[in-house]
Amino acid sequence: MSLKSRLQKSRQKLAEKEVDALFISQPENRYYLSGFNGSDGFLLITPQNTVLATDFRYIEQAKRQAPDYEIFRITNNIADWFPRLVAELNLKKLGFEAGHITFALHLRLTDALNKAKSQLKLVPIDMVVESLRAIKEPEEIELTTEASAITDSAFEYIEDIIHVGMSEKEVAWEIEKFMRENGSQAIPFDVIVASGPNSALPHAQSSAYAIRYGEPIVIDIGAKIKGYSSDLSRTLCLGAHDDTFNKVYDTVLRAQIAAIATIKEGMTGGEADNLAREVIKQAGYGEAFGHGLGHGVGLAIHELPRLGPNSLECLVNGMVFTIEPGIYLTGWGGVRIEDTVVMESGKIRVISKARKI
Repeated sequence: MSLKSRLQKSRQKLAEKEVDALFISQPENRYYLSGFNGSDGFLLITPQNTVLATDFRYIEQAKRQAPDYEIFRITNNIADWFPRLVAELNLKKLGFEAGHITFALHLRLTDALNKAKSQLKLVPIDMVVESLRAIKEPEEIELTTEASAITDSAFEYIEDIIHVGMSEKEVAWEIEKFMRENGSQAIPFDVIVASGPNSALPHAQSSAYAIRYGEPIVIDIGAKIKGYSSDLSRTLCLGAHDDTFNKVYDTVLRAQIAAIATIKEGMTGGEADNLAREVIKQAGYGEAFGHGLGHGVGLAIHELPRLGPNSLECLVNGMVFTIEPGIYLTGWGGVRIEDTVVMESGKIRVISKARKI
């Protein structure tokens, strides 16, 4: 799908949201609709106009990356440029991204309009572009697949060199260095290496804790290619596995396999979550699975759809998301197994290839 097609779909949302234009500030949405990946700027999209407003630092970059957009130069003082930008387009209602614009910025925008005696009304909208991004184009799926190949290779690499006595931070750095040296852009989130009791924290931060025999080691990593991310988690244990590890790992793996095999197009995120959750509940660990089954992956590491209890979002072909059940036991540790997958022909195809012990 071309940028023009994406713009056409976003314009179809104008009537639905009862606004004359969209004011796009969220970086991933800005990139998705324009191709511009500078760190600052706004898109203004009307039925006829496409304007990219950015400052001096990015003018040349914007011209190259968004040739179909009119480039509008801005300054730090919103009162100097915002009323002028919207006045030229004769707008009455402007939809802004309520989930991204801060309260402080909204006040500044409103104040600028008031000082200019503008009649423009700012209308909060949410998840307009994100809902379009949820269904991936073939080129987007291919970029995620390339990113996944890097994370798969990184896990294979770390399996070969990890040893007792290494700190979590040392393992995390080896992984990050490998991914960057093998083609990843800046990684989409900090590498998580959590061992022993630390692995009971789903979003633990890698620490100086030294890896020991017989303790679970949760590794959660992601790479990025041309803005598109992958997400992979595996759990290791060096040396002999105790009975708890064997039971917990087996339960998490069975839950993931059940979800992968039975999630179908048309299910809600809540129904998909329940497929894995029931396996974990039946094994007696229901209270130890405290997060959702998965989340969309794309330009953001967490995006639509959401797979979790009570999620009503419908899963359809073209969606890329994670399936990541986990069990976390305070004082002992945790196990999480996560793959990036895509919904194709009504069922799940697993993109991640890293082995599961």
